[in-house]
Amino acid sequence: MTNAQMILTVVIIMAATMLTRFLSFLVFPAGKETPAFVRYLGKVLPAAAMSMLVIYCYKGVDLTAGNHGAPELLAGLGVILLHKWKHNMLLSIGGGTALYLVLIHLVF
Repeated sequence: MTNAQMILTVVIIMAATMLTRFLSFLVFPAGKETPAFVRYLGKVLPAAAMSMLVIYCYKGVDLTAGNHGAPELLAGLGVILLHKWKHNMLLSIGGGTALYLVLIHLVF
């Protein structure tokens, strides 16, 4: 890839990112009421996205072979407990990842 192609790629990515960030301000200007369906989506989409991520993480777990999914389930439980304890998403995700790595490398 030449320098010109790399610069063009960065410019296109930057323009697309800026467009997606500024589009909401163009579609819903300040002082105008946000439509009900957008407020509804703002309430339900975060939970739906997290649910899809959890399903994606557990889709490859084989409960009938090897360690029967114990490291994955214990790490998931660790994430839940950390989040209930500290209410910090970064700590929960990082702690769960660290716990999973310890479990697969040192325990199972």
